[in-house]
Amino acid sequence: MALATHGHGHKPLGQTLVDLRKVGKHYGRGDKYTEALRGINLTIREGEFIALLGPSGCGKSTLLRIIAGLIGATEGEVLYRGQPLRGVNPNTTIVFQSFALYPWLTVQENVEAALEPLGIARLERTKRALRLLDHVGLDGFEMAYPRELSGGMRQKVGFARAMAVEPELLCLDEPFSALDVLSAESLRGELMELWLSGTIPTKAILMVSHNIEEAVFMADRLIIMDKNPGHIVAEIQNTLPHPRRRKEKAFLTMVDQIYAQMVGKTRTEAEELGSAPGEPGLTRALPEAPISAISGLVERVNEELTNKIDVYRLADEFVNDYDEILPIIEAAEVIGFANVEAGDLSLTPLGQAFAEGSIQARKEIFAARLRRVPMIRWILSMLKAQPDQRLSWDVFIAALSREFPAEIAERQLDTAVDWARYAELFSYDNSDNALFIEVEQPIAQAIAQPNGAPNDH
Repeated sequence: MALATHGHGHKPLGQTLVDLRKVGKHYGRGDKYTEALRGINLTIREGEFIALLGPSGCGKSTLLRIIAGLIGATEGEVLYRGQPLRGVNPNTTIVFQSFALYPWLTVQENVEAALEPLGIARLERTKRALRLLDHVGLDGFEMAYPRELSGGMRQKVGFARAMAVEPELLCLDEPFSALDVLSAESLRGELMELWLSGTIPTKAILMVSHNIEEAVFMADRLIIMDKNPGHIVAEIQNTLPHPRRRKEKAFLTMVDQIYAQMVGKTRTEAEELGSAPGEPGLTRALPEAPISAISGLVERVNEELTNKIDVYRLADEFVNDYDEILPIIEAAEVIGFANVEAGDLSLTPLGQAFAEGSIQARKEIFAARLRRVPMIRWILSMLKAQPDQRLSWDVFIAALSREFPAEIAERQLDTAVDWARYAELFSYDNSDNALFIEVEQPIAQAIAQPNGAPNDH
C-alpha cells in the first residue's frame, strides 16, 4: 500500500482506523433533553496525531468516550477498521487527567494490572511492564508506591499502563492538565519522542486539550469544535516539522490562526445578545466571566496605543488555558465593550469610556449596557412584576432549567447576579434565597436594616 507523508518528522499515513459518520449524542427527553453532539464526521488514520479543541461543553470528552466505546452514539455510525463498533473498543485505551492508579500496588504492579484481564502469562506481563517503565523514564521506580511519586511520575505510570495493552488508538483526555508547568512540558516531550520514534506500537493518538500551544506542539491535525450542540467547525492541518519550537514565527502564526478560528468574529448586536427564556429564538447563555476579569481585559487592551491587541498575546499574558480567556472575551463582546476580527480584539468607544471612567461612571455604563442583555432584562421584568419586587431563586432556576442543564442554569443565575450587583440593578438575599430589586433608602435606615447578604451560590 502506498503511504502518504506530510512534513519532516511526521509519521506516514496508513489505513483508516476510525470513521465517524453523522454521529450525534443526546441525553434525556422532554424538558430534560440535552443534545451533546450533532453531525460529527471524523476520520482517523494510522500515523495521525489529532487534537480536539473547543470551549467547555462542546462535547470533546464525550466524543472521545464514543470512539473508545465507553458510551454509545445516539445516532449516526461509528466504524472501527470498517466494522460497526459494538461496546468497548478493545483496540483503544484512554489516559485521563487524573492519575487513577491503585495506591496499594507498586508502580510495576499498576502496569501489570492492565495486562492481567488479557490473559497474558505472568512472565510476559512482567517483561512488558519493565520495558514500558524503562521507555517512560521510570527505570528504578518499579517497586515504589504511587504516594512516593510526583504528579508527573504518577502520570508516566498512567501512560505506561495505557500503552501496556498495546492499543492501536491511544486516547488522551487532557492528560497534562493536572500537572505543574515543568512536569507537563517534560512529559509532552517524552511522549512525542516515543511516538515519533515508533518505540510504542500505537498506530494513532487522539488528544483532548485545553491548551492551544500544546496542541500545535504535538498534533498533526487540529479539530476545532463549538457548542450548543457540539459540532466540528474547522479542521486545520499542522505541517510544521518536528521538533517544533514555540518561539519560531511559523509556530506562533499557527497558534494565532487557531485562536482566530476559535474566537471567531463579533456578530451583529442582535445575534450577540440572542433572546431570553420564553422568547422566540435561542436563549443566549451569559459567558461565565467575573466583573474583575472583564474590567482587567478592557483595561489591558486600553493600554495599547491602537486600542487593539492580538488575542493570542492576550491569552498568553492572562492564562495558558483558552477555556479561561474565551468567556471573558465573549462577555466583553456581549456587553458591547469589544469587537473581535481576524484574531484581533479591539475596544469599542464604549469600552474605552469604561476603561477610563471613574468607579461610578463605570457602574453606570455597565448598567446601561446590561439592561440590553436579554437574560438580565428578563430577570428585571420578572422582579418588577412582583408587588415587593422580590422573587425566589428557585423560580428562576425552574425557568432556566428548561433552557439549560441544571448545573449550567445555576451558574447562569450566579453570573447574572454577579453582573447585576455590580451594576446595582438587582441583588440576592441569602436569608430567604431570593432575588430582589434594591430600593434606595436613607443611609441611617440602610444601616439599621441591611438588605441582602453575600451570594453563597
